[in-house]
Amino acid sequence: MNLLLILAVVFGTLVLVRLANVTQLAAKLSGENEEDEQDKDNRINSYGLLIFLVVGMILLGYMMWKYTPYMLPVAASEHGVEIDHLMNINWIVIFIVFILTQFLLFGFAFKYKFDRNRRSFYYHDNNKLEAVWTVIPTIVLASLITTGLLEWNKITNAAEKKDGMVIQLYGKQFDWTVRYSGKDNTLGTSSFRKIADNNPLGMDSLDINGNDDVAAKELYLPVGVPIEMMINSRDVIHSVYLPHFRVQMNAVPGMTTRFHFKPTITTARMREITKKENFDYVLLCNKICGVAHYNMKMKVVVVSQEEFKQYVKDAKPAFEKAIPEAPTVVTAKDSSKIVAIN
Repeated sequence: MNLLLILAVVFGTLVLVRLANVTQLAAKLSGENEEDEQDKDNRINSYGLLIFLVVGMILLGYMMWKYTPYMLPVAASEHGVEIDHLMNINWIVIFIVFILTQFLLFGFAFKYKFDRNRRSFYYHDNNKLEAVWTVIPTIVLASLITTGLLEWNKITNAAEKKDGMVIQLYGKQFDWTVRYSGKDNTLGTSSFRKIADNNPLGMDSLDINGNDDVAAKELYLPVGVPIEMMINSRDVIHSVYLPHFRVQMNAVPGMTTRFHFKPTITTARMREITKKENFDYVLLCNKICGVAHYNMKMKVVVVSQEEFKQYVKDAKPAFEKAIPEAPTVVTAKDSSKIVAIN
């Protein structure tokens, strides 16, 4: 199939070349003036470019109007509002530059199409003009980059406050597991060496901090409470992506990454805002981590603090320790001794 496609492209190209040669030969035999034909083609192309510009701008406006409802709704986290504000500034700058360059590009192509009555001239340089188109973009880009870095540092430095509820997100091919730190707000230690069928997170059974840890396959978050999210991976690089909260952080094997944020809108309230009764927040993997990457997602629910406390209370322990069996007591028939057999 690939060979046939290659042959079709090659023969199609050869046909187009031969047609061009035939057209050129026919023009010579008919006595047509090649320069007149060139002027005609230039005029057609210049008007075609103007039409393309107008149609393109109309389609751009239509697409923006048509697909705006499919964009993410308002940010559901405290820092997400600031990120959206920064992104809007970037989009405004990009949009202005795009419109300006498109009008200049197609406008110059129309205005300065070939004209045999117009002579070109050599223009060596213009220091003022070069300074303008160098300094202005530098100032704009430096401002955007600096603002972005300040915002990023503000988000990442928030994790140093250690004032949030500690939650672990544990990724592996191809699902997520959530571990809540319980009343002591401290997660029990874990190690990949301790991973077993009854201990998928590799928790240390001797660490008392893990006694009240609970695990779940859905991420419940209390509204208005800072979340200190600890992120781990068992196998390959994954990426925790919570689009509605403007949260993304890689899950890297062998290390713990963190993200600190505060949910501000409950699921019920977001359903009212979006006017979608079946709306749900979602956690996705934003790294292509394998053949079932597309299926690595988790439902996220933001509830009141009272509802969250009840949810954690009803959740199952992250690691259920095995209860040792009671010794079996056997009475020997030939002796008055009682023998305990484990």
